[in-house]
Amino acid sequence: MAAVATCVLLTPVAAAEAREQTGAAAAAGGARGQTWAAAWAGSAQGVYPIGYSVGQPGVPGPAGPGNTAPLLTAAFPDNQARNQTLRLIVDPSVTGDSWRVRLSNEFGTRAVTFGRAYAGLQSTGANLTPGTNRPLTFGGRGSVVVPAGRTVLSDPVRVKVADAQSQRLAVSLHVSGASGPMTWHAASFTTSYVSDPDSGDHTADRGDLAFPHSTTSWYFLSEVQAQRSGVPTVVAFGDSITDGFFSTINGSDRWPDVLQRRLGERTSVVTEAIGGNMVTRIGRTPGGCTPCDGPPALDRLDRDVLARPGVRAVILLEGINDLGGGNATAEQVIAGYREIIRRVHARGIKIVGATLTPSAGTEFGLYGTPETDAKRRAVNAFIRSGAFDGVADFSAVTEDPANPGHLRPEFDTNSSVGGPGDHLHPNRAGFLAMAGTIDVNQLRRWTA
Repeated sequence: MAAVATCVLLTPVAAAEAREQTGAAAAAGGARGQTWAAAWAGSAQGVYPIGYSVGQPGVPGPAGPGNTAPLLTAAFPDNQARNQTLRLIVDPSVTGDSWRVRLSNEFGTRAVTFGRAYAGLQSTGANLTPGTNRPLTFGGRGSVVVPAGRTVLSDPVRVKVADAQSQRLAVSLHVSGASGPMTWHAASFTTSYVSDPDSGDHTADRGDLAFPHSTTSWYFLSEVQAQRSGVPTVVAFGDSITDGFFSTINGSDRWPDVLQRRLGERTSVVTEAIGGNMVTRIGRTPGGCTPCDGPPALDRLDRDVLARPGVRAVILLEGINDLGGGNATAEQVIAGYREIIRRVHARGIKIVGATLTPSAGTEFGLYGTPETDAKRRAVNAFIRSGAFDGVADFSAVTEDPANPGHLRPEFDTNSSVGGPGDHLHPNRAGFLAMAGTIDVNQLRRWTA
């Protein structure tokens, strides 16, 4: 597929990432005919604990905007890491023998020192498969200082992942000293592990005795790449519904996960989604938490999509927060779509528009109002109009035909922690249905 010549303005973080992709990939993989593929992503969204976490085993945070997530007071008593080790568990989308990881201090206010870092295979809990844990280096050094507002990509490390559907990577990071504000991804739907404050470096530990605390969030880790040739990437770009809200904890059943299984090993699907995220820069209505939503799609498109290696297609599901959380007009959301389409097409990448799922009956914000549903229908009409290269009609399969504007009852329960749903987020069954609407043959043609 020929790329269209264009001039795209990248953010400082995205520009640095793009330089790393071209220079380091050629140096490390070119001699063997290998390139780097995006294998996992956790979009950096803000500073812990500002954001929307799910299934977090913490205590309620302080009331008020910007303090919505439970606090891991035993692990982070002053909301920062302090001479302790984080063992972060991620699901790679493809197999591989060689990996690079990206550490992000994008939202920090001071440099963070990582004394040591390791990557290996998880066995159970925070335990590692014997013989798999390997030290990570950064420019040949075992420690690295990541300045505030920046990211760093590791050197390649050899860990064999033979089955991406059953094996998980464990990335262990020792934060030397105090980190200051921690860049995080609030809702991981995957259990990771943290040692006690001031307990020191346990990155090389094979067992889990040093990791008494669990978390369903990721900290500092924003990307994993696999050294693979000819593996194209599909980016699932969106908000909490793409991030997997109300899916099963540790179940790998978000709709992008299901799509990965449908596409198989020859294509990598990575999820660049943030709970609460918006297309536009309009922000929340008064009383809402705009910082919780992360950078809007228009501002993070370069970083989370265009700077990732091997991207051939994007699936966009976003806009309901603009309408129901920020009271945007349908026209404002559509204008945002047009800009995203233009910028994606300028890079020779295809884009699928996913219709917005129903939210009638939701009791918070403006999500449940008839006015929001009318705007949602206008936005969906645009998505179906042909402006995108393809359409995934998520609305058609999730909306209750007996109660228009509402989720089907079987999709309106909570698979994460149990109990009733919130009438906004589909559950595991809903995600299965949504992934089934995506035209995988079309994606295969684009990524061949």
